[in-house]
Amino acid sequence: MVFSSPIFLFLFLPVTLVLYLLLPGLRLRNLWLLAVSLLFYAWGEAAFVLLIFVSTMVNYGLGLWVESGAGTSRRKWGVVLAVVFNLGLLGFFKYGNFLVENLNLLARPLHLGAVHLGKVRLPIGISFFTFHALSYIIDIYRGKMPAARRPSDMALYIFFFPQLVAGPILRWGAMAPQIAGRIASLDGFWEGIRRFVQGLAKKTLVANTVAAAADRVFSLSPDALSLPMAWVGVVCYTLQIYFDFSGYSDMAIGLGRMFGFTFMENFDHPYIAQSIKDFWRRWHISLSSWFRDYLYVPLGGNRCSAARNYANLLVVFLLCGLWHGAAWTFVVWGLYHGLFLVLERTRFGSWLESFPRPLRHAYALAVVMVGWVIFRADTWPQAVAYLRALLGLGPVAGLTPTADVFLTIGTVFGLTGEDTISQIAATNQIPLAVLTHQVVWAMLAGIVFSTPFASWFKHEVLRTSPEPLRPAIRLAGILAEPVALSALLVVSAAWLADGTYNPFIYFRF
Repeated sequence: MVFSSPIFLFLFLPVTLVLYLLLPGLRLRNLWLLAVSLLFYAWGEAAFVLLIFVSTMVNYGLGLWVESGAGTSRRKWGVVLAVVFNLGLLGFFKYGNFLVENLNLLARPLHLGAVHLGKVRLPIGISFFTFHALSYIIDIYRGKMPAARRPSDMALYIFFFPQLVAGPILRWGAMAPQIAGRIASLDGFWEGIRRFVQGLAKKTLVANTVAAAADRVFSLSPDALSLPMAWVGVVCYTLQIYFDFSGYSDMAIGLGRMFGFTFMENFDHPYIAQSIKDFWRRWHISLSSWFRDYLYVPLGGNRCSAARNYANLLVVFLLCGLWHGAAWTFVVWGLYHGLFLVLERTRFGSWLESFPRPLRHAYALAVVMVGWVIFRADTWPQAVAYLRALLGLGPVAGLTPTADVFLTIGTVFGLTGEDTISQIAATNQIPLAVLTHQVVWAMLAGIVFSTPFASWFKHEVLRTSPEPLRPAIRLAGILAEPVALSALLVVSAAWLADGTYNPFIYFRF
């Protein structure tokens, strides 16, 4: 079950909300949220519910051990056991097959016997709840927060369904006070609805639409990948991964608000970044801040020599890449971002700051988009072939890039017959049909709403309006918001019913 499915929208969520509001007292409400969270996870991953529950109880016990440890040695051993236990689970389920495959590749030239592990299924959300558990133990060790007094409180922290499978990555220090006492308000509930519908529209109307085009382009063989289509594919994927993941985060934050919880923001318009350092301040904020607080700073951060600082950055982003998946492409993607962060701490960073803003933005966006090619590719050779096509170095079948572009534009705006274009595309193995009208409008909407355009527009309308009209404009905006949200909800639900659903990208991490 996922947020953008009819069964969640029209059955699970309404029933959960109604019974939650009817239950008296916070204690019963928390137990109800824990019960429905277990059901939510069991709906798609029943085989792993017991695993996560046992993991939660082990971490609950280790938290009490670390907190009650009178001697420093005992407390440290509790943290060590927690790290070994949690990373051991993550390593087995997420990296076991990857490690065995690579060991067998190394053993083959030495004529050593192959190791057989069998296909290990990856529990949904394991990377997220592992980091939740680790931060819980470490924060107790650092004295930032006491351990949970009730096992059910710890279980709700781990299992709470809005953030269980794809974040944001929450801290016990932020969640514990809200589990113990929170006030649900009508304003907070309305804000939750607004964020949830906003996220649903991001997912269904933009991410799902451009995903079809991105998947089709990335599935092409290098011989069929023309220069324009390579750029279409990477632009679509750039928009897909942002609107997919930020849409999920918006829905998670919105759901939390409906139940009285406040989650940290996870995105801040990352595609307007002026550097890669700026990008990581804006992209997946809960993950980048987790690595900063629990790995980068303990390694020494920037309070050390330049060489050590560069090494720290590379280690952090190597592990950040591995966190995303068990494949060499993720390792390369992590190191790629780490190298640019190192570069921006050299003289190049000062040089970059002297550039005009449009050039700094173009630089950051180009680096990020090239990185998304590596991230999206299934293998390193596929990534290299795709990058060659982006630069116009790959083989192009049949049509010249110029002809490809004009025929594509003609198809989009109805200037050329669809049948003619489809025939040409089939002959040349070039999927010009990926740029349907829906895809083009989704791309345009994605480009506009990946910026702070909406807030800027509202601000400018009020700023440039005559003073006597401003109260009426504000009132019109307040009245129009429920209508706009209702329209978005209806259209999003219609697109889901039309079969435009595809899973959230970050579910596989």
